[in-house]
Parts: sequence; C-alpha cells; structure tokens
Amino acid sequence: MNRFDFTPYRRSTVGFDRLFDMLEGTGRANTGDNYPPFNIERMDDDAYRITLAVAGFKPDEIDITAQQNLLVITGKKASDAQGNGEFLHVGIAQRGFERRFELADFVLVNGAKLEDGLLIINLLREVPEAMKPKKISIDGQQSLKLVEGNKSANAAA
Repeated sequence: MNRFDFTPYRRSTVGFDRLFDMLEGTGRANTGDNYPPFNIERMDDDAYRITLAVAGFKPDEIDITAQQNLLVITGKKASDAQGNGEFLHVGIAQRGFERRFELADFVLVNGAKLEDGLLIINLLREVPEAMKPKKISIDGQQSLKLVEGNKSANAAA
C-alpha cells in the first residue's frame, strides 16, 4: 500500500492544504479502474490535451462537465439493443464510466471532439492579467521625495 505522510510538509508550508488534501484523497479514491484508458499530453507551456478511448460511444452518450478545478467526463450507453444477432463473445466494453480530472487554477476547457473512437479534450491555462508577474521599477529617490513632501505638507497644516 502506498501511503504518503505529508505532515512534515504541512508544518513548514502555508496555503498548500488543498494540494495535500487532494493528493491524499486521490490515493484513497484510487480504485484501480482503468476504464476508459486515457492519455494526458502537454501541447505547449499553457496547453494540454486529454484523450480518452471511448470506442462505441456516440457524442450524445458522453457528458463533459467543467467545474472550478474539476473536469468530469461521464459516458452512459443507451439501453437500445446492440444488434440483431446473438453475441458469442463480448470484448468491446459497453459499460458506463465516469472519469474525474483535477485541474489547476486558471485551466479551462478549450474544446472537445470525438473522432475515430477517441474523445479529445483541449485545455488551456489562462492566467489573468492581474496574476501575471510584473516588473516593478525601483526609483527610491522619487518615492522618498513623495513621502517627505507628504510629511512636510502635514506639518505645515
């Protein structure tokens, strides 16, 4: 059993509780169900792609829901008959599924398509302008003059 103890990290970090809870919860919730198989690719610095093998599913049998920091993909087969004949062997999985992916902050679903039995979901990280790093110029002389000017103005009043 793989169990990680994040206690030493919790003692020396601030604000990472959600990350540690998510890692611990993922370890507990991992049931070993690998259906449907999937790939996760990094397409660019801020672009990702999730590809699920969903052979036999039609677009109207798949539901993709994007919530804050969570992507849920659900597949439910229609209950209609698969064919007119009698199956001697059923090797193509036709069961329903639910896959959950935890998304980082500012990662949004950019589009989805179903082709050749593969569900392709494109993701894009869009960091708001206010959150992007900015260069701050250092001009101590000018700031010092403004602070001194305010003090002298207050003293004269």
